[in-house]
Amino acid sequence: MTNIQNTQLEITKNPLLESFQTPHETFPFDRIKNEHYLPALKEAIEAGKKEIDAIVNNPEAPTFENTIAALDQSGSLVDRVSAILFNLNSAETSPELQKIVKDASPLLSEYGNDIRLNAALFDRIKTVYDQRNELNLSAEGKTLLDKTYKGFARNGANLNEDDKARLREIDVKISELSLTFGEHVLNETNAFLLEVDNEEDLAGLPEFVREAAKMAAKEKGKSGWAFTLQAPSYMPFMAYGENRELRRKLAMAYNSRAFLGNENDNREIVKNIVALRHKRAQLLGYESHAHFVLEERMAGAPKKVIHFLDELLEYAKPVAEQQMQELTQYAKTQGFAEEKLQRWDYAFYSEKLKKEKYAIDDEILKPYFKLENVIDGVFKVANKLFGLNFKENKQIPVYHPEVTAYDVTDDNGNFVSVFYADYFPREGKRNGAWMTSYRDQRILNGKDIRPHVSIVCNFTKPTETKPSLLTFGEVTTLFHEFGHALHGMLSKCTYGSTSGTNVYWDFVELPSQIMENWCYEKEALDLFARHYETNEPIPQELIEKIIASANFMEGYGTLRQLSFGMLDMAYHGNAQPISDVAEFERQAILQTSLFPETEGINTSVAFSHIFAGGYSAGYYSYKWAEVLDADAFEYFKEKGIFNRQVADAFRENVLSKGGSEAPMELYKRFRGQEPSPKALLKRSGLLVN
Repeated sequence: MTNIQNTQLEITKNPLLESFQTPHETFPFDRIKNEHYLPALKEAIEAGKKEIDAIVNNPEAPTFENTIAALDQSGSLVDRVSAILFNLNSAETSPELQKIVKDASPLLSEYGNDIRLNAALFDRIKTVYDQRNELNLSAEGKTLLDKTYKGFARNGANLNEDDKARLREIDVKISELSLTFGEHVLNETNAFLLEVDNEEDLAGLPEFVREAAKMAAKEKGKSGWAFTLQAPSYMPFMAYGENRELRRKLAMAYNSRAFLGNENDNREIVKNIVALRHKRAQLLGYESHAHFVLEERMAGAPKKVIHFLDELLEYAKPVAEQQMQELTQYAKTQGFAEEKLQRWDYAFYSEKLKKEKYAIDDEILKPYFKLENVIDGVFKVANKLFGLNFKENKQIPVYHPEVTAYDVTDDNGNFVSVFYADYFPREGKRNGAWMTSYRDQRILNGKDIRPHVSIVCNFTKPTETKPSLLTFGEVTTLFHEFGHALHGMLSKCTYGSTSGTNVYWDFVELPSQIMENWCYEKEALDLFARHYETNEPIPQELIEKIIASANFMEGYGTLRQLSFGMLDMAYHGNAQPISDVAEFERQAILQTSLFPETEGINTSVAFSHIFAGGYSAGYYSYKWAEVLDADAFEYFKEKGIFNRQVADAFRENVLSKGGSEAPMELYKRFRGQEPSPKALLKRSGLLVN
């Protein structure tokens, strides 16, 4: 048999193109190889094009079912291949996979544009849209029709052929640049290693930090201790390390990623992405990229976002300045000799002050937050609120041995979802924590296709002598991402385009952020916070300290979040070319800056949320959703944090509805009123009565 025949045989046996003979039709990760992706994607795109042709060439008059619903159901094979490819590029990448993604991205951009810029298809959509008032559609049907029409109109369907061609070029270029941006940040994160040979340089570091650093050094074939820019290594050193010079070295390395003038420098990429996004927006008739994006958000327009950020700034800045003044004075009592704290001093002295004020820190709390116990706790909270049960299913293939897969069922034994969990840092995994979907929920031919969702985190690894013990920040992160997962798992929609987390971007953080609130409640903590050695429950006094310290340095924390939102809006609401990324950033966040300026560092070039993720002109949504979650949780507090009636209302009107209706209508149906910012200001300690 010739090599060509061998290749063809392999492609015909491509597991990505076959029906999955796995539990719940989960991805057969154990059978998928890198060489399968591009052939599968090309075949999937051809299949998707044929589905579009069938809609366009349908001799029957355009209807909601034969055009809008049919379009929603098209491209399922493309969705399948791209879901696994891009998810693994974030969670378990390699140079070979990164190259495949770079080759795949232009194909997907072209495929998407072939659909969005198809004049005959848009004519059919417009025909149905123009009849919308006469059609007897469900609320979700109306939303899908509106979303479909705007999705085409807002992406060039009304452009002339020359402008459509320009739009295609811009989309391909933005896609390529965004991928490169993310690769550069990952490369820079992985490239740095702080080696420590002198034990005196570890002064102040708790035993759990030292042990993890010793293990990291061993894994990398080094002697002594090793610290990386991964959060579980970087953050404890910044909080506890007494060696100020090493803290400075780590902070400079972290904050100068992709800003070093080397092959991973992202400055030109930032300028190019921003310029291309504005060019794209103006080609489509919008004043700026922010105007384009926010038209389809709860906020509606840049003016409203800027007003929202400025309003929070008015409350947060005086509190932040007062807190920083207090922290600086405290640092001076501890021997700090300079006039102002530097960035590499903040975490160290705030951790010491927090411990002094509240007699609490992560070293005290971590023994009560063994990862397995916290996982069990979040499952118990989900059971008490929504009647969900989680059982590990070892028959479900996973993409890495550290990943666990679960069957999720309700109290009646009905299958709800597949849930994957991936908790520890790896060189092939990007920083941070996120929820993602391998298969969205939808109704297809009368069958409820249940979702497959995943959370991916970078938590403290087990050591040779201790299990994975989480910081309290990691506990809230787990609850946060699990909230996103619930949004995906509990979806009960008809169409994939409106199900799960396919909602307005400034609404998507409500389910995640509200879940964090249970971490501060005794009734919830009692379910899982037990000492990993003695199994003793977390003492009442520690719970009280967690609650009392919840707003510690909250003014500074709020100001930091506002600075990210303002930087995002400055980039995407600005139509002028950017000559110097560093100076542009400095001006954009001037009113939120509390530290002395430091040469050689930059946030923008590693700001993956807006340049490699989906948050461009949308970072404000974290604070926006905090208003929603504070107001919503106030309702739980009034009725009881495990009140099933309130939980059912939240599930029915928010979690299960996805993006099937306008988010404010869904929220009001749950809460009975629009959210008030006062709940957030009160919870954060920023509202002075």
